[in-house]
Amino acid sequence: MEAGSDAQIIAASRAEPLVFAAVFDRHYDAVHRYLARRVGSDLADDLAAETFTTAFDVRRRYDTAHPDARPWLFGIATNLVRHHHRGEARRLRAYARLERPADADGGFGGIEARVDAGRVGPAIADAVTRLSTGDRDVLLLFAWADLRYEEIAVALRIPVGTVRSRLHRARYRLRELLGDSGQYLGDGTLTEALEPDG
Repeated sequence: MEAGSDAQIIAASRAEPLVFAAVFDRHYDAVHRYLARRVGSDLADDLAAETFTTAFDVRRRYDTAHPDARPWLFGIATNLVRHHHRGEARRLRAYARLERPADADGGFGGIEARVDAGRVGPAIADAVTRLSTGDRDVLLLFAWADLRYEEIAVALRIPVGTVRSRLHRARYRLRELLGDSGQYLGDGTLTEALEPDG
């Protein structure tokens, strides 16, 4: 059953619950990475487990017209983060206050990039905390979960047009909050998310 689509596996798991483990095996790492970036690794462990427990519990409601379960799983994870939003905002504000060493490697090439990213990273974190919850969810699903607009729409149960407008608004607001420092985005964390729609 491992070779089937997520939709096929979830459908089969309705009669054979143990089959659902294949969805867990396929997507746990990606969901955990996304959650760790939003709430820290300790809480991510709990929320990732809760994401898959919830998914398993509601698997009968999964729309099998969607072969890939990632948007659905990221939607569940994002809803769980909303319940822990205060902790996330505190973590991002704390990160914004940190002085990161210039040699902290985030995949940067030259020393100038490391120095600039060390200075701008906290500013980005602070700016992200100032976004509305809906705008922040869309931006982070786009930037950190690497979901396409259509997948974000499925994850958050909103129209694709709303995804586009929220992402546009989040980008505009971040550029506004970051001012001149936005030109130094070199760490890849939210760089692509700040680029205008092509």
